[in-house]
Amino acid sequence: MNAGKTSLGYLPRDRSWQPPALAPDYKSSLKRSPQDALISFPTSLSEETSPVFGHGILGDLDHNLIMNYSQSGKGAIGSRILVHGSIRDENGKAVPDALIEIWQANAGGRYRHKNEGYLAPLDPDFGGCGRAITRADGHYEFVTIQPGAYPWPNGPNSWRPAHIHFSIFGHGFAQRLITQMYFEGDPLIPLCPIVRALNDDAAVEALTAPFDLERTVPMDMRAYRFDIVLRGKEQTHFENRPEGL
Repeated sequence: MNAGKTSLGYLPRDRSWQPPALAPDYKSSLKRSPQDALISFPTSLSEETSPVFGHGILGDLDHNLIMNYSQSGKGAIGSRILVHGSIRDENGKAVPDALIEIWQANAGGRYRHKNEGYLAPLDPDFGGCGRAITRADGHYEFVTIQPGAYPWPNGPNSWRPAHIHFSIFGHGFAQRLITQMYFEGDPLIPLCPIVRALNDDAAVEALTAPFDLERTVPMDMRAYRFDIVLRGKEQTHFENRPEGL
């Protein structure tokens, strides 16, 4: 971990475990990585102060991906899981009222997207997205199904490990962080070029949700815990803003 003085009231983050913008094994980064120096634009007042997310914007099933898109009323196909955790700042303080949106592939590894090219079947009862707002103690949870791995055209035989995408909004529109959660024990994790772009095993571990036996629902669903740290030395890696909030 990096040591040093705090900056602007924040603990210093460990930049060594953030991946470079250009990672040649991750083919998409060849075109996505910036070719010139980055430019910082000041945010507007509306970006910094709005919108304010409240529990009133959520439907009763928004957090339940098994049922929130179900056409038959029977629910999505796949291994049922509970994904839960907390959002905290660099001092370990809970972050309440943060809007979390997730999206994922179905049990066969296919997304519900018009440009999806994988031949795995679509599940008519699974939409693949949900949202929740953190409680006063920073905790959140989703009920969903275990997503499947899927092939992608990064190489002749490349497969993405099972994962769930997370988008975390703060109290302003410009405060949005995006990351991915992987599952403990997945043999595809160390083979993935996106994961291999990370410079530190601790960073990979921070993106890997451990199996949580205590929250498993007997005869119903397994549970995984995914905690998110917004900034500081133990900050979770975020794809869109490696510097965190």
